[in-house]
Amino acid sequence: MFRNLIYEDGHPNTRMREIRHMMTTKTTRTTALRVAAAFLLATSALTLRGLAQDVTQTEVGPPATFGSIQTPRPINPAASTTNPSARATQIANPFLGSVPQSKPTPGDLELTLQTAIDLGLRYNLGLIDSTQADQVAKAQRQRALASLLPQISARAQETFEQLSYKELGLRLPAAAGFQLPPTSGSFSYSDARIVASSSIVNVELLNRYRAQKRLVNASALNTKDSRDVIVFAVGSAYFQVVASQARLDTAQAALTSARQLDTQLADQVRADVSPEIDGLRAHVEFRTAEQKVTDASNDLEKDKLTFDRLTGLSLQQAWHPSTEELFSPGAAAKADVQQALATRADLASSKVNVDAASLSVRAARAERLPALSLQTSYGGAGVNPGNYSQVYEVTGSVSVPIFTSGRIRSDEREAQANLVQRRAEYQDLEGRVAYDVRTAQLDAEASEKAVGVAVENRALSEKALVQSKDRFANGVTNSIEVVQAQEAVVTASENYVASLFSYNVARIALARAMGSAESRIGTLFSKQ
Repeated sequence: MFRNLIYEDGHPNTRMREIRHMMTTKTTRTTALRVAAAFLLATSALTLRGLAQDVTQTEVGPPATFGSIQTPRPINPAASTTNPSARATQIANPFLGSVPQSKPTPGDLELTLQTAIDLGLRYNLGLIDSTQADQVAKAQRQRALASLLPQISARAQETFEQLSYKELGLRLPAAAGFQLPPTSGSFSYSDARIVASSSIVNVELLNRYRAQKRLVNASALNTKDSRDVIVFAVGSAYFQVVASQARLDTAQAALTSARQLDTQLADQVRADVSPEIDGLRAHVEFRTAEQKVTDASNDLEKDKLTFDRLTGLSLQQAWHPSTEELFSPGAAAKADVQQALATRADLASSKVNVDAASLSVRAARAERLPALSLQTSYGGAGVNPGNYSQVYEVTGSVSVPIFTSGRIRSDEREAQANLVQRRAEYQDLEGRVAYDVRTAQLDAEASEKAVGVAVENRALSEKALVQSKDRFANGVTNSIEVVQAQEAVVTASENYVASLFSYNVARIALARAMGSAESRIGTLFSKQ
């Protein structure tokens, strides 16, 4: 066949060149299609991989890259609220819940950090539980005090009775000439008295009352510490919303830039100015940017719901964080560990608990001591109230334990073990306070430097993107450089958001570590 084609026009070389040209063109097109398909598959795989990382890292923020700071999520009340362990979670950590407000307020609220903290201090379940725990402690103290005070009551009774002489063993001698009847016959009498009893000397009850007084003080300090915990939890959740809003803004800006590049390259491909692979690459980048906007918007709404659960805002309430500047260089001043040891309410509460446990040991040992009490009654008694005669009774008693089958010894051992536990907890808490202060200070200093670096890096990446677009518009480079510059801007913006979030959370953690966080927030987050 080839021979006939070759010699058909008498010029064999001409026909052969045409056939070879057709085969070469077909091979080139096939190779281009294969390259484009391979690029699409690789890009899709990377996109799906990135989405999988976003899904798996929902609880900890964006994936860490070189020079970036992992964004923490210290509080997430949304976890374990739709499964059977929700009640156990509520009991284990009531600070993750709140008493929701009944109706949302019309309009989109703008919440500042201070407003958010005020809401948490008003509606958070942890503070409500702590406040009611104070009332329980006060009731127990009153009950212990009542054991030391006189108890006065009124008593009145009417008695109808018939006695059996045989049961009592009463009989007359035979010389009497007659015998008693079997029973006395029915008779009645009444009695009305005021009864008073009091412990005169009881060292055990006195020490238990003193221990309860200490526990009331410890409970009040725990409530104060609960306010610090709420400041930290609400502040962290608030800044998480701020960070998520910033990520959404970054994703939307990246989407706008990707859309412009996609449109530009699509026009160039139709005009045969750019190869089709550049258009495909730009369109994949555009669709990826759309997906990131969707994910960022979803994360923002969930973070708002998390914040709502902490502060009691209605889940239907529309709100947005304040746009005030949240970076104040140098605001995280040097922390003093000794000052923290003196101001931390939880440490003071633990120390008071040690004192209460010591008094409980003394109370257990005092069970071996004699106890003196007094019981008195005064009133009238007779056949009826009109014929009452004055009656009274005064009884003093001394109780001395002689043999209690090891009960007192067991009480002493239990109280002593509780004292050892409280002392160990107090010593551990001292070390924990120092640790919290030092780590919060280190985090604040490191994240402050990271914010400065991230600001400069973001500015440089934006400048590089402008230059890449100019180079592409002038035909100096292809679209790959522009896409890479856009990704660098997104990465730099993510690093800035992450470092700023870490800085703000570190400052709140420092306020919590130093104690009296509620009063320190205004200083740490004041505008410089």
